[in-house]
Amino acid sequence: MIYLLSAWSSFMDQADNFFLTCPVKYLTGFDCPGCGFQRSLLALIQGNMEESLHLYPPTIPLLITFIVGPSANYLSKGNSDKLIKVLYLITGSIVTISYFFKMFFPHKHS
Repeated sequence: MIYLLSAWSSFMDQADNFFLTCPVKYLTGFDCPGCGFQRSLLALIQGNMEESLHLYPPTIPLLITFIVGPSANYLSKGNSDKLIKVLYLITGSIVTISYFFKMFFPHKHS
């Protein structure tokens, strides 16, 4: 068990070496609405919620939407259209507001 925890810890320390490059940022030089999600998710997995929210605020709402939406659709046999639409609307709004805030009020990386 200790070996597995050690291996997991070592992997988490090296995980940022395997991040995918954002094609929008690569081609245009500008962040896309999803830029920061990978690093934010890694920080959340490592238990650093403050850093996760700093890197990309919509991470937790996106994860909730990805989990609750399909689960509700499956469990209610497809009768959860309103719930899924509300989840998408709220999460989309959070992503959009966060993106505009990042574009107009950029923060310096520490």
